[in-house]
Amino acid sequence: MTNRRLIAIVGPTATGKTALAVELARHLGGEAVGADSRQVYRHMDVGTAKPTAEERAVARHHLIDVAEPDEPFSLGRWLDLAQAALEDVWSRGAQPLLVGGTGQYVWALLEGWRVPRVPPDPEFRSRMEARAAAELFGEVQRFDPEAAARIGPSNRRRLIRALEVYGATGRPISYWQAKDPPAFGMTVIGLRLPREELYRRIDERVDAMMERGLIDETRGLLALGYSPDLPSMSGIGYREACAYLAGHLTLAEARARIKTETHRLARHQNAWFKPSDTRIRWLDAGEGAVDEALQLVEPDLSRGEAVSRGR
Repeated sequence: MTNRRLIAIVGPTATGKTALAVELARHLGGEAVGADSRQVYRHMDVGTAKPTAEERAVARHHLIDVAEPDEPFSLGRWLDLAQAALEDVWSRGAQPLLVGGTGQYVWALLEGWRVPRVPPDPEFRSRMEARAAAELFGEVQRFDPEAAARIGPSNRRRLIRALEVYGATGRPISYWQAKDPPAFGMTVIGLRLPREELYRRIDERVDAMMERGLIDETRGLLALGYSPDLPSMSGIGYREACAYLAGHLTLAEARARIKTETHRLARHQNAWFKPSDTRIRWLDAGEGAVDEALQLVEPDLSRGEAVSRGR
């Protein structure tokens, strides 16, 4: 058990996670640790809804602007940066607040996923593609029968990845698919809104992004030489802005498509953060969320014992 603890604020986009994190940081002497797969990129501010200068003045934010748009960025790298940021915040006696809607990032940290730091090896994959699926399956079966049974004899992509990870780490992929519970306590707060209200907020946010210069920001990224085919540029907003600048969409079409795709993103995020998940303490987003959140976390922080999810 440890008296180190983490407050996580999760939920779909546009529910006010950043605003809540900033207010909790103000009350608790906290710092925010971003769990957003798009805000890690520099020069991409408007389209990723990064915290404002005013919000950053209230609370220090970590894991924002840590990579160039053309720089490979993985879950493993984010976990390394997040764990280093947490240690830094705790070492200074501050309270870390994990905030963001990238469910894979959030649960990888909170559940202690083992993630191999093995980037794709195109040369290795090309060699493996030349081999028969049955041969690949037999090789995986020899060193990792558990993974072979789960993958099956016909899924070439996953069989090749199992071989790639084993070759790079010396450990079977079934080892990496296990979890190690983290050595800190946590309270997970989820923000929710009725669907119609959530979609209204999303649409207002998209309109505000367009007014704040999303198209100009995208034009600037292209001028810097960043290709529209980069993973970073495939994010919602930038993808549609690139299509507009290339003449494939009108401005009205781009705006409407961004709204539709963001609605879809919110539904996807709800699959990561389920209302039925008892580890998450759900609050209605709005004016009363700060007081309710403080009532939730202050007893946990004052007990001097580890806080587990859902308690």
